[in-house]
Amino acid sequence: MSIPEIGDSAPAFTLLDDRGTEFSLADLRGRKVILYFYPKDNTPGCATQACEFEELKRDFEDRGAVVIGVSRDGQGSHERFKAKHGLGFTLLSDPERSTHEAYGAWGEKRSYGRTTIGAIRTTVVIDEQGKIEAISKGVKAKGNAARTLALLGGG
Repeated sequence: MSIPEIGDSAPAFTLLDDRGTEFSLADLRGRKVILYFYPKDNTPGCATQACEFEELKRDFEDRGAVVIGVSRDGQGSHERFKAKHGLGFTLLSDPERSTHEAYGAWGEKRSYGRTTIGAIRTTVVIDEQGKIEAISKGVKAKGNAARTLALLGGG
């Protein structure tokens, strides 16, 4: 499976959301989508990243974008994570990691001097026609939301 690049069609997916409802990328056609992959609910870096996306949610909406988080955690974990941090955007469960793999957000990474296999913090901007507009792999949690917002320009 090849990893998508800028200008490619975003890989289609249907995953369960934090309410246990099926959620498809196709349902967002006509809207800009910020799809961000993160390792694990309720860990310090992931909480920082999610809270920063929440703080800027209205700014993303003002630019016509919807924010969606994806991790391997299940619905219950996502519900607790959203409640604990007051998150108002959708979190998707990808326990089989198929969507992670389709977007190049799964693989070898270095952390604290060790090489492991796992989720690679990745942020993808998908345009209204379903094409990849930007993709950032191995991003830092802190500041990711602001950096992503800056890619959208406008204001």
